[in-house]
Amino acid sequence: MTKSKTIFACQNCGAQSPKWLGRCPDCSEWNTYVEETIVNLASPSPAHDAFSTAPKSLSEIQSDVGMHVPIGINELDRVLGSGYVPGSVTLIGGDPGIGKSTIILQALSSAARRGQPCLYISGEESASQIKLRADRMGIKEANLLVVTENSVERVLEHIKKISPQIAAIDSIQTMYTGEIQSAPGTISQIRDSAGKLMYLSKASGVAMFLVGHVTKDGSIAGPKVLEHMVDTVLYFEGERGHPFRILRTFKNRFGSTNEIGVFEMTGKGLLEVSNPSRIFLAERPSSVAGSVVVSSLEGSRPVLLEVQALISGSGLTNPRRTAIGLDAGRVALLVAVLEKIVGLQLADQDIFLNVAGGIKIVEPAADLGVIAAVNSSFANRAIDPETIVIGEVGLTGEVRAVLGCDIRLKEAEKMGFKRAIVPKSNLKTKIPAKMDVIGVTSVDSCLQTLF
Repeated sequence: MTKSKTIFACQNCGAQSPKWLGRCPDCSEWNTYVEETIVNLASPSPAHDAFSTAPKSLSEIQSDVGMHVPIGINELDRVLGSGYVPGSVTLIGGDPGIGKSTIILQALSSAARRGQPCLYISGEESASQIKLRADRMGIKEANLLVVTENSVERVLEHIKKISPQIAAIDSIQTMYTGEIQSAPGTISQIRDSAGKLMYLSKASGVAMFLVGHVTKDGSIAGPKVLEHMVDTVLYFEGERGHPFRILRTFKNRFGSTNEIGVFEMTGKGLLEVSNPSRIFLAERPSSVAGSVVVSSLEGSRPVLLEVQALISGSGLTNPRRTAIGLDAGRVALLVAVLEKIVGLQLADQDIFLNVAGGIKIVEPAADLGVIAAVNSSFANRAIDPETIVIGEVGLTGEVRAVLGCDIRLKEAEKMGFKRAIVPKSNLKTKIPAKMDVIGVTSVDSCLQTLF
């Protein structure tokens, strides 16, 4: 026997209501509530039974540590934690056209080339469309099988029949199950479809990759329920005007989080960028005011980036504050420090900040570099192009220590930098012999050293 009930669910945040609402009380979005029918089964499905096990002692359970299987794409293996784990479920999200389907096809091709049978399930494109993309990218592996299907039940039959080592679903929003009467793409369909695929993956040991669409605010459409269900969450980042794509780890049960992989989009697919610092600094101008190099630590990888600032007089009542690649709230804090502590008159100035290359800096170690760039542009005095600036800034103008200063300096030395401005408390770390490393304790001492 089955029981069903009708609810209204927000397609943006997943909130539920017994009646239709014009505006969601949770996410404040308008006209996002859709009627859905929820079916409660009297007994669990076979997929649930396959995943269930008898209780065991913790000492009897075998650990999966060290069971990573390399795919063969170094940048992708890095963000996964040296490869995929059999029986794991990975969710890949990103804006339309950023390269989700491309990286999945390349990953399956690389794994198939290593003798691992792979299955690519597409709910959006026909087999001929996938073939055209594969021909353009030079993919011809016989172990890579392609099927176009939207029904989760038939997808599960294909996976059980073929028994691939890796299966990819592109995309999870196009899948539907006959047990739910709502349309594909609704919250109930996405949650139940992903759940069935997850249970099969855990029971059979098939590594599952799910491609997820994103909403207009940049989060996985589904919404957060998918991120809680899967083992690994990867997000594609990048600007449409830049060829570089950043694959960032937001969740990983088998490795570290906040790792990044850097790719370059070309006509033949995504190419790995093994040395991101060299790429991002390749076109950096020399001896120009408002330009400074900072170091961002992405997981275990230090990346050198150029922060650019442009300060100009404003004719507006409220001067503009624009930050691309930096947190706007953090920039406002640093501008306030410059006005209060250093004494710069920025109240009537437009401030524009940009991180060259289209990458986003999410850690505070770039604070001192942002302050140096703003001061350089305001005073119209260039910073030595062979100097790198590292440090976190507090509200009282003090410079605080940062994590991983030794590996940041090592990367800077490898890139040819001769001098580094770092927090004084970080001088205890190992310092490269060929670099002049200067420790500072405040914003004032940093600016005096630079200018």
